[in-house]
Amino acid sequence: MKLQPLADRVVLEQVEAEEKSAAGIILPDSAKEKPSQGKVLAVGKEVKEVKEGDLVLYSKYGPTEFKVDGREVLLCKEEDILAVVKGGK
Repeated sequence: MKLQPLADRVVLEQVEAEEKSAAGIILPDSAKEKPSQGKVLAVGKEVKEVKEGDLVLYSKYGPTEFKVDGREVLLCKEEDILAVVKGGK
């Protein structure tokens, strides 16, 4: 990726929502909630808590969406990241 975030910014790739509900019902696109889980692709020099490759939970309204090299990514501040998922993908 040709993107280096500045300061305390983090670049995330959104993790896709589940295709089935807990009861096994297949969900159409219109019923899926926007996921708030992402994989860290790049971090700025002032980021302390997360690193590239981490699976994280982020604030629903924090990130800004955009495309880089035809790929949809999210850019957010480190403070918008709520938790690191241990044992993640």
